[in-house]
Amino acid sequence: MTFDVSADAYDRFMGRYAAPLAPQLADLAGVSAGQRALDVGCGSGMLTGELAGRLGAGSVAAVDPSERFVDAVRGRFPGVDVRRGTAEELPFGDGEFDAALSQLVVHFMRDPVAGLREMVRVTRPGGAVAASVWDLAGGRAPISPFWRSAVALDPGARHEMAVAGGSAGHLEGLFAEAGLEDVRGAEQPSVVEHPTFEDWWEPFTLGVGPAGGYLAGLDEERQAAVRERSRAEVGDGPFSLPAFVWAVCGVSPAR
Repeated sequence: MTFDVSADAYDRFMGRYAAPLAPQLADLAGVSAGQRALDVGCGSGMLTGELAGRLGAGSVAAVDPSERFVDAVRGRFPGVDVRRGTAEELPFGDGEFDAALSQLVVHFMRDPVAGLREMVRVTRPGGAVAASVWDLAGGRAPISPFWRSAVALDPGARHEMAVAGGSAGHLEGLFAEAGLEDVRGAEQPSVVEHPTFEDWWEPFTLGVGPAGGYLAGLDEERQAAVRERSRAEVGDGPFSLPAFVWAVCGVSPAR
C-alpha cells in the first residue's frame, strides 16, 4: 500500500468520490461558523476545503503522513495550518479543536482506536469527533468491483473488504472503545456517474492505495485479466456504482 503519489492522482482515484461525502460528514459533526476544526488524514484536501469554506482557513488545521499531500494542501488552501503527522500521534495540544474529523482514513490507521483516542484528546470536552469508512464489507465502495474481480482470479489477494470500520456497526464500536459518548451512525451516499469503463478504470493504474499497489504488482497479462473481469461486472458505461460509507459521530467526554 502506498499514498506516495501526487494529489492529482489521488483526486482522480478517490477524490471524486470523497468530494460529495465531505459536506455530509461536516453536517454530521455539526461544523458551523465560529468553531475550530481538524481534518485528520487530509489526503488531497477534499474535507479540508469543505471545513475552510464553513469556518475560514484560519480556523482549520489538517494533518497527513504524506509529505506530498501536506505540500499540496498547503498550496490549495493558504492559511490552513497543515502539518505532517499520523493520527496516532497528532501534533496538536489537548482540547485545541471544537471538532476533529477523519474521512476515509480510519481503516488505514496503524491502530484505529489509538487514532480515535488522539482525536478525542485534541477535541475539547463536548466537541465532536466524526469519521467515515466505505462499506467495504457490504461491497458498496467504488473499488468493490475491482476487488471482487481480483479475488476471483487470485483468492490470496490482500483485499480491503474486511478493514476496520468497514462493516455495519464496527465503526461505532471503535468509537465506543475510544471513549466517545453519544455515538451515532449514519449511512451516507456518494454518487459519481462514469461515462465509460475507462473513466472508472484508469485511476486504478496510478498506483494509489492498496488497489493501485496490488495492480502495479501484477504482470501485464494478469492486469488485463482483472481489467476485463471488472469490465464484465460494471459494463462499458455510462454507469454509477452503489457507493456508501458508514459515518459515525461522537462527543468528546469530560476530563
